[in-house]
Amino acid sequence: MWATVDAVDLRTQPRAELVARAEQALGARLMSERGVCKRRSLGLPTDRDTWVRLSVAPAEAAAERCGLEATAALPRQVRHPWWYQGTCWRDGDLLVRVEETELVTEPVICSGGVVTTEPELGQGWWQHLVEALTALSTVPTSRVATPHTRPITQQRVTSTIQAVFPEVETTVAEWTVAHADVSWVNLTAPGCRILDWEDFGLAPRGWDAATLWVNSLAAPALAEQVQQVFAADLESRTGQLSQLHACAELITAGEDYAGPLAAPVRNAADGLVTALNRREP
Repeated sequence: MWATVDAVDLRTQPRAELVARAEQALGARLMSERGVCKRRSLGLPTDRDTWVRLSVAPAEAAAERCGLEATAALPRQVRHPWWYQGTCWRDGDLLVRVEETELVTEPVICSGGVVTTEPELGQGWWQHLVEALTALSTVPTSRVATPHTRPITQQRVTSTIQAVFPEVETTVAEWTVAHADVSWVNLTAPGCRILDWEDFGLAPRGWDAATLWVNSLAAPALAEQVQQVFAADLESRTGQLSQLHACAELITAGEDYAGPLAAPVRNAADGLVTALNRREP
């Protein structure tokens, strides 16, 4: 169907054949009119009140990015959608995955763009998020997190940070299991659930808190709340590296991409560089 993964854009390309094959494989009708479509993935509810995610990725990445069946090993405290079944097939050099999970009906906190005002989240919501990420961090696994579809390694941390801040020593001392994409578009309220688990795995300590924090910087009170709630991780040296990595990615992407995050990210990064250079590696 597609020559390369770069040619895939499910937002503009016909999807009927893909949906029909998924329906046949799962034995369910997919409700296309209520689908959420991204460039290389498509999410749809079914006629049996479940959720199906279709995704397209390079077949060569299968060893690094297995399917959502890996979430079956996670405890309920992690607040992830329950995984039911899945299948996949090869299309040339690409791998198409179809996975059926629990349908989460709670709305996401932000459906897109940057959060610029503080959402109304009670203390109980924050406590549930902390409990979920704490439970996740101790799950035994050798799986490596793949934020933005690429494995997070020491080399990636170093190259990303030192491309912007070459004077910073970037050795990561602590690795824990992370969701790897904890942002406001993947969190629900008023009930706290965490969505989109395809990237979870080992990452530097504080990775999830740093991701949420950097995506909150356009709402200063919210960013401060994240800092307070996850202080133990974010105040560690590895946690500060995780924050600086998140900042460096946005700085490298440019102001047009960062939007209202651009100025606060640069200011926060300068403070992190100073703090890291004062600490012992």
